[in-house]
Amino acid sequence: MSNKPYNPGSEGARMNFKDAMSYGDYLKLETMLELQHPLSDAHDEMLFVIQHQTSELWMKLALHEMSAARNALNSGDIANMFKMLARVSRIFEQLNNAWDVLRTMTPADYTKFREALGPSSGFQSYQYRMIEYVLGNRNPNMLKPHAHLPDIHEMLSDELARPSFYDDVIRLLFTTIDGPDTDIPAPQLDSPHKAVPEVQEKWKQVYENIEQYWTLYELGEKLVDLEDYFRRWRFNHVTTVERVIGFKRGTGGTAGVEYLRRMLSVELFPELWHLRGDL
Repeated sequence: MSNKPYNPGSEGARMNFKDAMSYGDYLKLETMLELQHPLSDAHDEMLFVIQHQTSELWMKLALHEMSAARNALNSGDIANMFKMLARVSRIFEQLNNAWDVLRTMTPADYTKFREALGPSSGFQSYQYRMIEYVLGNRNPNMLKPHAHLPDIHEMLSDELARPSFYDDVIRLLFTTIDGPDTDIPAPQLDSPHKAVPEVQEKWKQVYENIEQYWTLYELGEKLVDLEDYFRRWRFNHVTTVERVIGFKRGTGGTAGVEYLRRMLSVELFPELWHLRGDL
């Protein structure tokens, strides 16, 4: 037995990757690292580009997990759905933490390259819009920024034409408590989900009979957890924008901070929050 210390990098250093999959090959690193192209000479524009590119990657993963969670819900695979919802919450925790890095950019730093952005804005992120649509915050007017991209516009429109993930949860809520033949509130397809008294009453039954409806109770808390992280992300978005540009209009023509503050009042799963005052 050799007394020579093991060097975990030595074997990899000797390996010939000419005909083998390497780390860079697997992740397409050369392509990925060539996608950052600041349009000005401002030092902080690289931070701005990478912040938003990585956010879009995390949102891509969130949509991947939410699609799988929806499929698991509709096939009765509740355990896997819980796992995916928990992962989405942690994805938003990652997105939330990223604001701490962007906040190192001062107003003077941002001013040096803001004009280079033109009318582009995070307001135009179709992945963010899809996340909202899947969860139930549905505003058909938000299709307009994507009218110039027919495939994206069609994808978002298709989502508006089907029940949201939360509508599917409500169906599970009612059929579990009252059986498969019960009347279920109609899906709110093309408007932000508003609190429905009948839905809130069903959730109240769950929270007052936790042992009987443990799975539904756990699902309710998973949704509250997800929205909690989502709200924090929105709040930190507002404070970061206010810290960097104050109350100027946003680059995409929005009211900037005022618009983002209005978005803080949006509730994804309102009945789950409102019932807490009734318990």
